[in-house]
Amino acid sequence: MGTPPPPSELSDHLGFWLRFVSNHVSQAFAARLAEKGVTVAEWVALRTLYGAPALAPSRVADAMGMTRGAITKLADRLIAKGLVSRAASPDDGRAQTLALTPAGRSLVPELAALADANDDAFFAHLTSEERATLEALLRRTVAQHRLNAVPLG
Repeated sequence: MGTPPPPSELSDHLGFWLRFVSNHVSQAFAARLAEKGVTVAEWVALRTLYGAPALAPSRVADAMGMTRGAITKLADRLIAKGLVSRAASPDDGRAQTLALTPAGRSLVPELAALADANDDAFFAHLTSEERATLEALLRRTVAQHRLNAVPLG
């Protein structure tokens, strides 16, 4: 019986490098959003509602991969900030819908520009072909594993 090989190094794993980059990209973006008083989860909810008619909270939850309870708490925070409104559904008075307020609607393009700037800060050193390849590989991995929960932090 031989000696087992030593365990692989952290840096030997692709997942390590994905997490390493992802953490730094995400933390930098979260800091940019915090300057605007918004969290990553709030940004995702705002972007989900942007350009859409009023949506049932369950549809927003499904789009974001969140539970109904979590989306209610998130919506409550956005309502308190004046960025989202809650109203009775026109189809069913017992049901509710969520929609952006004018303040929320005007904030989304500003936050999207922060997302674009964050991407540029981390990936501008890549050529457009390299960026497209990286995105295609990541999308293929998402599809292969049927990943659907939106990263929120």
